[in-house]
Amino acid sequence: MQVAVKYGALTTAPMIGADGHAATESGQATMARRVLELYPGSVVVGRESQRVPEFDVVTLDQIDPENTVVINMDVLDSVGVFQRLHRGGAEPKIMNFQWINPSAYHHPVNYAAMGLAYSFFPTFCSGERVAAEVREVVSRWAIPSLANRAVIAYSELGIDASRPVNHTDLSEPVVLYPAITMEERKQPGEFYKIVASVAKRVPIRVVARLAPSHLTSSAAMKLATERWSTVSPLRASADDYWTELSRTTAFVATATEEAYGLEYVEAMRAGAIGILPNRPWALRLVPEGYPYLYGSNAEAEAMLYEAVTNPQLASDKVDEAVGGGHFTSWIREHHDKATFDQALKSKINEWFGA
Repeated sequence: MQVAVKYGALTTAPMIGADGHAATESGQATMARRVLELYPGSVVVGRESQRVPEFDVVTLDQIDPENTVVINMDVLDSVGVFQRLHRGGAEPKIMNFQWINPSAYHHPVNYAAMGLAYSFFPTFCSGERVAAEVREVVSRWAIPSLANRAVIAYSELGIDASRPVNHTDLSEPVVLYPAITMEERKQPGEFYKIVASVAKRVPIRVVARLAPSHLTSSAAMKLATERWSTVSPLRASADDYWTELSRTTAFVATATEEAYGLEYVEAMRAGAIGILPNRPWALRLVPEGYPYLYGSNAEAEAMLYEAVTNPQLASDKVDEAVGGGHFTSWIREHHDKATFDQALKSKINEWFGA
C-alpha cells in the first residue's frame, strides 16, 4: 500500500524551496515531513510531477486509488480529491489530517466543506483541542445522517525527545520570538510591547527567525528597527536550529490559540524558560503549578524580567513544578513524538489496513 501526502493546494507556502529541496518554512511542511518520515518511499501530491532529494511529487492523476492512502492536509478539498480519484469507479482511501485548529477558518462555506469531509473520511487530529473543534464542526455543520459517520482520533504532536541538547546561558540574555510567522493570532504586537518594556530595564537580545514571507511584514520590520533585536530568516539546518535554542534564555508566547505549540515545547526542551499565557492551549503543555503563566502584559513583563536577570532562579522554579526533578526531563517524557507516530500509524492500519 502506497502512502501519498497531499498539501500545499490551499496555501501559498511553497512545497519546494528555491534550493530544490523540500520547503521547511511552514507548519504544514513540518507536519508533512513527519508523515513522510514514518513511511519511507511515500510520495507528495502536487500540481505537477517532479523529484526532489527528499521525496517524489506526483499529481492526483498519477495515483492508483485502489492501492494508495491519501493523507490530505488540505481537509477543505477532501471531497474534491475523492471526486478526482473516483472518476474511474475506484473507492479512494482518504484520511483527513487536521493539523491546525478548524477555527482558523471563518467562512460558513469552509465549515460546511469540513463537516462533509469529516463525515465521509476518517480524521486524525494533532491534539485533543483540535479533535474537540472537529467534533464541534461535525455537530453544527453536518446533517445528522452524515454526522453519525464521523470517525475522529487524535494524539498530541510531541517533539524529538531523543535529540541531545546542552543548555548554555550567554552573558547577554537571549529572548526568543517563538514562532516563524507574524500572523494575527500570534499577536506579535503584544510580544513587542512586553519585550520592549523589559529591554528598557535590562540588556537583552531579542531574536526572531521568520519564514521569508513574513520578514517584510509590518510587525517584523517594527521589531527589526530596535537596536536590541535581530530579525532574520529561518536556520538552514536542524542542528543550527537546536544550537540556537540551547542558547536561548527565555521566550514569551502571546498566541490566542494553538493546535499544539511545537515551537514552545522545543524551546522548553532546550532549556529556555517559557513565559506562557494562562490559556487552555498553554496549560496543556506544562505541569500543574507551572510558575510562569501570565494573565496580563504586566505579569508577563515581570516574569520575563525575572527570567533574564536570574535564570538560575527561574530554572529552579520550573524544576520545582515537576517535584524537584528536571523540567526538561518532564518535557521529554510528556512530549515525545514517538507517541504521536505510533498512534498515527496504528489508526492508518486500523482504517485502511495499510
